[in-house]
Amino acid sequence: MLFPEEIETERLHLRRLCHETVDAFEYYELCSHHESGIEEVTEYLPWGPHNTVKETADYLSELESKWEDGTRAEYVIQPEEGEPGAGEIAGSGGLIIDWETRTGKPAIWLRKQFWGNGYSGERADAMLELAFERLDLDLVAVPVQDGNDRSRAAVEKYISAHGGQYDGVIRNSTVRPDGTIIAHHRYTVTQNQYRESTPDT
Repeated sequence: MLFPEEIETERLHLRRLCHETVDAFEYYELCSHHESGIEEVTEYLPWGPHNTVKETADYLSELESKWEDGTRAEYVIQPEEGEPGAGEIAGSGGLIIDWETRTGKPAIWLRKQFWGNGYSGERADAMLELAFERLDLDLVAVPVQDGNDRSRAAVEKYISAHGGQYDGVIRNSTVRPDGTIIAHHRYTVTQNQYRESTPDT
């Protein structure tokens, strides 16, 4: 199997996000306006709040398809016992893979109540290990929307810890769901940089 079904970190349990592991109705509640603070959560994400359960179910089906074809591994993030909200779904995180350029792009979203716990960096460590140790990719690239200072601070911390760098701003990088054209700040880590900063790998 290309991707592991589950990943354990010090404080988090990551398990494959699919119809088998989550109920579409329950996940819809977390991804829609039923979830407190969802507008702030999705402000800089490539998706907006889900409007219907079918939208959520279709999203899960899309993730299953990408898992099978090896282009995306997506995981439910759950804090371990002893952490605030242990066992609850805190959000999801994963790795989007471009095999042609041998590049992995980590992705994450967290419910607002789980912000500020350092979970983004812990999940990132797991995704870097997946990218370089299991998938043997050449590069991990992290795009952060211009203006998203909270995420930039988190990304800079873990990118620096793994020997990576800030590449610069990509203008007119992509289009948001509402049609707004945005710029991204790009951070990268090569496999060599990762290995040099992690001697025991």
